[in-house]
Amino acid sequence: MRVPKTSPARPAHEEGPKRSRWNLEATGPSPLAEARETSLSGESGENGKERASRNPKIWGPDRFLTTLPFFDPRAWIRTTGDRFLNPRLAIVDASVTTAAPVLDFPAKGCGIYVINYLASRGPELQNFVVGSLIQLLCRITKFGWFDDDRFREVVNEATNFLSQASSGHYSIGLKMLNQLVSEMSQPNQGMSLTNHRKVACSFRDQSLFQIFQISLTSLHQLKSDEDMQAVSVLRELALSLSLKCLSFDFVGTSVDESSEEFGTVQIPSSWKPVIQDPSTLQIFFDYYSITEPPLSKEALECLVRLASVRRSLFTDDPARSQFLAHLMRGTKEILQIGQGLADHDNYHEFCRLLGRFKVNFQLSELLSVEIYTDWIHLVAEFTTKSLQSWQWASNSVYYLLGLWSRLVTSVPYLKGDTPSLLDETVPKITEGFITSRFSSVQGGFSDDLSDNPLDNIELLQDQLECFPYLCRFQYGSSSVYIIKIMEPILQAYTERARLPTHGDVDELSVIEGQIAWIVHIIAAILKVRQTTCCSTESQELIDAELAARVLQLINITDSGLHSQQLYTRLSELLGIHDHLVLLNIIVGKIATNLKCYTECEEVIEHTLSLFLELASGYMTGKLLLKLDSIKFIISHHTRENFPFLEDNRCSHSRTTFYYTLGYLIFMEDSPVKFKSSMEPLLQVMIGLKTTPDAAFRSDAVKYAFIGLMRDLRGIAMATNSRRTYGLLFDWLYPAHMPLLLKAISHWADVPQVTTPLLKFMAEFVLNKAQRLTFDSSSANGILLFREVSKLVVAYGSRILSHPISTDVYANKYKGIWISLTILTRAMTGNYVNFGVFELYGDRALADVLDISLKMILSISLSDILAYQKWAQAKVVMVFIPVRLDWHAFFEVEDMVCASAIDNLASFYFNNITVGEMPPSPATMNLARHVAECPNLFAEILKTLFEIVLFEDCGNQWSLSRPMLSLILISEQVFNDLKVQILASQPSDQVERLSQCFDKLMADVTRSLESKNRDKFTQNLTLFRHEFRVK
Repeated sequence: MRVPKTSPARPAHEEGPKRSRWNLEATGPSPLAEARETSLSGESGENGKERASRNPKIWGPDRFLTTLPFFDPRAWIRTTGDRFLNPRLAIVDASVTTAAPVLDFPAKGCGIYVINYLASRGPELQNFVVGSLIQLLCRITKFGWFDDDRFREVVNEATNFLSQASSGHYSIGLKMLNQLVSEMSQPNQGMSLTNHRKVACSFRDQSLFQIFQISLTSLHQLKSDEDMQAVSVLRELALSLSLKCLSFDFVGTSVDESSEEFGTVQIPSSWKPVIQDPSTLQIFFDYYSITEPPLSKEALECLVRLASVRRSLFTDDPARSQFLAHLMRGTKEILQIGQGLADHDNYHEFCRLLGRFKVNFQLSELLSVEIYTDWIHLVAEFTTKSLQSWQWASNSVYYLLGLWSRLVTSVPYLKGDTPSLLDETVPKITEGFITSRFSSVQGGFSDDLSDNPLDNIELLQDQLECFPYLCRFQYGSSSVYIIKIMEPILQAYTERARLPTHGDVDELSVIEGQIAWIVHIIAAILKVRQTTCCSTESQELIDAELAARVLQLINITDSGLHSQQLYTRLSELLGIHDHLVLLNIIVGKIATNLKCYTECEEVIEHTLSLFLELASGYMTGKLLLKLDSIKFIISHHTRENFPFLEDNRCSHSRTTFYYTLGYLIFMEDSPVKFKSSMEPLLQVMIGLKTTPDAAFRSDAVKYAFIGLMRDLRGIAMATNSRRTYGLLFDWLYPAHMPLLLKAISHWADVPQVTTPLLKFMAEFVLNKAQRLTFDSSSANGILLFREVSKLVVAYGSRILSHPISTDVYANKYKGIWISLTILTRAMTGNYVNFGVFELYGDRALADVLDISLKMILSISLSDILAYQKWAQAKVVMVFIPVRLDWHAFFEVEDMVCASAIDNLASFYFNNITVGEMPPSPATMNLARHVAECPNLFAEILKTLFEIVLFEDCGNQWSLSRPMLSLILISEQVFNDLKVQILASQPSDQVERLSQCFDKLMADVTRSLESKNRDKFTQNLTLFRHEFRVK
């Protein structure tokens, strides 16, 4: 094949090719070449040492790899087998990533070696070895970007590869640039986000434009090459390089291509001449036509990003119009020929390209293009065919519907007399969408439910999000079409409902699917706000016409149901001619579903979701209370009226049901109505309380109690004020609390029972919205905590003695976690004075703390770390013995850990280091534990210093608190740590950094008072800033 002899184009402002300091073609024995020869020859005697001592800034690969204690550098250099070379490169790459923030490693020499190695051996190596070497080189380059100017010469080194005569070197050059752009655009684990953005911005300003020009030059040079087999790899690399450049994170925001808000490509202004050059767009259209997938797909991806370039890049309208016209001509040719659209990936990417037109360009700009008429007709035809191919193009239709919806919403703002032709094309697309949805039902599906668009909720919502705007654009004709196709379906379904048997099941399934689509479409249309395309009055009349069909459908679907006293009562109220009529019908449908569809959990779930949405609304909730049907539901929520309460499959839905009822019950400030509403639950409680102990382990009692706990949890969730919580508290305590303790004693080993019980108690003790606020003369807070203590102690003592053989999380850990949650909420609710327990000799607090710590210690450290909830629950329990400012520790996990350390260290300092009073048992236990682990506080302090100095620390205030406490515990530990940190730094920086340490403790006294803590925090901020300045 023919490989270009000259380097690809450089930026116009450069005068000729710049000779890099890492130039592969450098002649004469330079120090860098000397380092390379030393490493390749394996020299380890005095010559190598003398050479290094003469120029200490030269770091060859030997010295770099020697800094890694687990790595044998000479074996790596002498290794020629690829299978040995690649894993060792991975180790070096990982070491660079993890060690870079704290080590000043000699990366320059390693980078030189990799480049020379690729130049001499690269074409002979396996691809995965070349890839690993390039990844190592680019990683080193990124981490050393600001350390030495030579790191920024990698682009020129890659250009030297492109100027070589062999295709192997040309391929390596393109791979280097591909990997470099990817490396610079993506954050790394070993580099803070701030430093990453600094490097990325510098790379963007200095090198990215040159790389993009190189990719375009390579594409032009490779386009006419006739050796298709040899050039295909190079074309793929060049296309990939262009795509990576256009996909670069230019402004530090991760681009979400599915979102319009972040869908604009923020190309720098310096790129303007190249972007506006017609050859830039044309080269990607050409590559789409001359290549096969997946290369053609990458060409389309580049066009998608070019179509998304920010509008402000085009400072004048003619340039923008020329750019848009070129895009429209290119897409028009693809639409006319249809080349490549038989491939699904090409098809999807082309739909994305069409979808970008209205995102970045105005409708008036599209109309100004000469070929607009032909283009819009071709796009309309393409959209219609895509809708018909629903099974093949379902994921791509979203972008086409988005294009059309944005076009029609722009019509009211269009000026001028130029016809948009949307009046002609949009109704056909609207009808095509509805027809294709009906065809999807008639076509049938495989056993995989994912094939049914109605079962793909996310895809369904995406399509229905855009489609209503198309309907409302020509609302009159669209509504007529919808009603026209809906009438025969309703008639057929009505006739089926009247038959004693449903007949052909497949035919009935098709009718139901069509009805489901119509209901979804009408609901989406009614949800969208009315547009200005036609008068508000006419749109409201059409809304009523469509809504009436859906309400008529409710009567049809429920006509075959029996024993509908609730629905009959609703029908009697239809004489009220206002908004209550519609609300009545909705409530009637809700009641019917809850009564008659108990075998379908999904129906129950969606029905209760609608019920909760109505009840939680301020206006709709008030209106619901006016309905006799709602009054009936509130006072007769029994299993006889709502059979789903008896179905164990719907057990989890009970909480939502009673949460909704609680909303409605507490809207009325009436203790009498509350008690009457709770009567059904009271009867269940009485039945359970009177059950003898011998029969309490029966299944009937088990399921009744589970349901009761879920019901009470829903009621408790609805109490959002002191008044409403007081009603529930007085109803439960003290009459019914013994039942909970009885259940724990009988069912402690059955998580099906204990989990709902503990979750109810966790909700009941949660002081949200300050609802647990009792009178100053009331002991209710103390009494509630005593009940909590009894419950947690009863559960903990039994679960610890019960052997667990299977599913340890469900049978043990989950219950313990909820128990700790109960205790945490009770102790942080600020409604209990815990000093009362010790004053009056009450063991409630001591017993519950004791059993909680035992439950924590019963779980292995590996299991605690395996479950995130457990890790935080255990840290929270550290606060309990010290009893300091707990409620602030629940904001974020790192603050929880820092505060826990501060509590322990402060307790140690106040009671042991400077304590004068006789030590308490807790103090003696802590002192003994620290004596057994003498390095505990020292290691923690060292870790905190490393976080503050070497990591991107976003919670410096929180970390400063435990650091001061630990320093005051032992100043000698702090001095030793200071010596270690200074010893790890360059010798020319030691004096300056030592002064930083002196300033850290300036004006800081030996106390933990707030004023002293604040002074240390201020010093730490200055210390961190000065320490990190190079």
